Amino acid sequence: MKDQGLRKFVAVLAGLAVIYFGVTGHRGTEDGKGLSGGVVLLAVLAGLLVWNLTKPGDKPVK
Repeated sequence: MKDQGLRKFVAVLAGLAVIYFGVTGHRGTEDGKGLSGGVVLLAVLAGLLVWNLTKPGDKPVK
């Protein structure tokens, strides 16, 4: 992916997906509302992973 804006969008989308499924699938805190720190950490890690995996490769020099 060459477009850095698209990389940012996909990385943020991955983080939001982790937050969405983390909140709807499991209640993070004791009262059942809000995000736990673990879900936020996983969302950040997912975003960084997508950012790293979608970086453009090195072009061979001719």
